[in-house]
Amino acid sequence: ALFTTDAQTFLASDDLQAEVFGSSSLIVRCADTAEMQAVARGIEGQLTATVHADESDHDVARELLPLLELKAGRVLFDGWPTGVEVCHAMVHGGPFPATSDSRTTSVGSRAIERFLRPVAYQNVPKALLPSAVADGNPDGLWRRVDGVLVSPAEGP
Repeated sequence: ALFTTDAQTFLASDDLQAEVFGSSSLIVRCADTAEMQAVARGIEGQLTATVHADESDHDVARELLPLLELKAGRVLFDGWPTGVEVCHAMVHGGPFPATSDSRTTSVGSRAIERFLRPVAYQNVPKALLPSAVADGNPDGLWRRVDGVLVSPAEGP
């Protein structure tokens, strides 16, 4: 289903921002750049935000992009957010309510961070350290030692 509304109606109705499951889109027609910016400021957190524009629209897009980066985990230009590639640059998350924790992503190489929690071992006797942080790197892990990323081959 395809729905349309104007910016003033959209901004006055929380119901128009409610998440809809299934095939649907809402087009918000803006009278001018100021309304477009007001809509961008008024939306909740999103997984993605897409700008479709040609070169003559770049001045408007330049003003809009900083607002969208506050509202979405992934900002696209002239594309569709259908594919989520597993790569270092991919972010599939965003400000609440798009995700519950905007510091993480559910896709891409940084997704593992959702399941990790840093722990510091201070003044623990070497014999009691977990193997992941023990001298000699018995698990053969990439690690940070004194702030430097060390490969298993190099490792202390």
